[in-house]
Amino acid sequence: MRIKVLLAFLIFTVGGGLLIGMVSAPDEWYRDLVKPALNPPSWVFAPAWTFLYILIAVAGARVWARDMETPLRLWFLQMVLNFIWSPVFFVAHKPGWAIVVVVLMFFAIMAFILSTWRRDRIASVLFMPYAAWVAFAAYLNIAIRQLNG
Repeated sequence: MRIKVLLAFLIFTVGGGLLIGMVSAPDEWYRDLVKPALNPPSWVFAPAWTFLYILIAVAGARVWARDMETPLRLWFLQMVLNFIWSPVFFVAHKPGWAIVVVVLMFFAIMAFILSTWRRDRIASVLFMPYAAWVAFAAYLNIAIRQLNG
């Protein structure tokens, strides 16, 4: 894998995540919501997402370098959904719509894992913590929607 490709994926993924995080930071609306018992403290999210974005970027660079067309399309699809979720939830205050986004994102992540399993097992495994975190995020999103009507 070429270092320039990896750097480009890191800048796009981590930088995009930071930018989305800055423009859609939790506000008073979010602070006032009833949260589920398993909701982590706020400080957990930034380091968790930074770590995950690094894994996502490495996986993306790997499939790009191997010219894996379907996994690359799935990689970009899940990134679009990833970058859409925060504005839908935190800016538009639409947790119901955010559930749709996070579920679609989870399916795109799982499709990426399955599509890379035989040709690039490392890329596939790099997405597994991300899949687990997004499944947990979906639980939180659904619970917040249920607890707050």
